[in-house]
Amino acid sequence: MAGRQPIGSIREDRDLGTHRIAFLASETGVAQETRERLALRYGDHPLEDADVVVALGGDGFMLQTLHATEGLDLPVYGMNRGTVGFLMNAFSEDDLPERVAAAEEAIINPLAMLAETASGEVQRGLGINEVSLLRAGPQAAKLRVIVDGRVRLEELVCDGALVATPAGSTAYNYSAYGPILPIGADVLALTAIAPFRPRRWRGALLPTGATVRFEVLEPEKRPVMADADSRLVRDVVAVEIRSEPRVRHRILFDPGHGLEERLIREQFA
Repeated sequence: MAGRQPIGSIREDRDLGTHRIAFLASETGVAQETRERLALRYGDHPLEDADVVVALGGDGFMLQTLHATEGLDLPVYGMNRGTVGFLMNAFSEDDLPERVAAAEEAIINPLAMLAETASGEVQRGLGINEVSLLRAGPQAAKLRVIVDGRVRLEELVCDGALVATPAGSTAYNYSAYGPILPIGADVLALTAIAPFRPRRWRGALLPTGATVRFEVLEPEKRPVMADADSRLVRDVVAVEIRSEPRVRHRILFDPGHGLEERLIREQFA
């Protein structure tokens, strides 16, 4: 699911440190002020003319940037101007072109969501971290879990459930007591959120190529919504989730601080 290479190998016709940068920043004051200073110092190019995107913000803004640039095949180098910054590099205004040139690249594939609503509408979305189903009323959700056309759980009573990628396994999945997955693992995590029945069910690890289908039982009494990176679909009756290898996101990290190291480090935090 992921591979790494120096960004310098992507643009072999360009000298070290001369990458054309497009700066994007979250709406916070500190991110916007940082963008102005960096653009003045290093130059700022339109996305269509850039070699690399530098995203300034937190993890939420990184996900937003990856979605916004997914059709451009541009690597994204994040610098933390937010809070947690799991997907971001440490912030520094110095030597930015050299850091970008030396960065390691991780390629990740998102999850494709196909959600059918009670009205018969079908909506699609992509989730870089996870696709989740959440109860939308006072009562627990009831879900039937189907993997590759085979019913694996006839009834899962829970607050919700999610499918997470390795890159997203330290996010909502980990908060729901799901496993942290190595970045190179060809598996997905299927994790229940506050499961009530089966009481001891702790989720499952599935091959990357698996298709997971959730069917909502008693949708009028127990409404459920689906979410793929903040693309929210209400009143779903069925949701299908699978990895989308045709879409790839390219994230740059400082050497020795890539996703693999971060995922290992999280397990000892």
